Amino acid sequence: MSTSARWSIVAMVVVIALGVALWSELGADDDTRSSSPDSVSARDRRDADTTEALAGPRARADLQPCPGPGSGPGPEPLRGIVLECAGDGSRVDVAAAVAGRPTVLNLWAYWCGPCAEELPAMAEYQRRVGPAVTVLTVHQDENETAALLRLAELGVRLPTLQDGRRTIAAALRVPNVMPATVVLRADGTVAEILPRSFATAEEIAEAVGPQIGVAQRWAN
Repeated sequence: MSTSARWSIVAMVVVIALGVALWSELGADDDTRSSSPDSVSARDRRDADTTEALAGPRARADLQPCPGPGSGPGPEPLRGIVLECAGDGSRVDVAAAVAGRPTVLNLWAYWCGPCAEELPAMAEYQRRVGPAVTVLTVHQDENETAALLRLAELGVRLPTLQDGRRTIAAALRVPNVMPATVVLRADGTVAEILPRSFATAEEIAEAVGPQIGVAQRWAN
């Protein structure tokens, strides 16, 4: 066999190996985005955050349930993303959960100081605006225990998704800052991405209301 023929075979083997590696990586990515409830990856939280270990922190946080499926398929970028509801460990199809309802996604982490200052304002905004808008927080760190304890400390009971891999931020192309807020219209389109913090419920209403057509009519 000639030298050129040998090099051709070597090159072909390398190309095939690279193709197999790429296929495996894409397949793994598809698995993490599968809509099957069993597809939730353990990488979204630490190995130490077992169901047993989270029982106490969950009881202390006493979070509200995550929203069930709405009407319609939900935002296309979020389809196939399944995350854990931090409050009870249930599986949440994210696109279905926000479908058909104006939604405020608040992205945060337990170690983020401005996030801790903003979360009570988000809770107050939800209390005042009532069912016209759904406020859903998204914890973007693998330490789920710390998230639950921080929410308990703050007295914030908003429904929370555990997203240690930051899949929602990646899907919606949210800047890599925290806190950040994504405003979704009822039809699933992104009204605005707000990479900033809010100090009061009034500030949130002023930023969110005009984007989704929800007037600032506070509930008592």
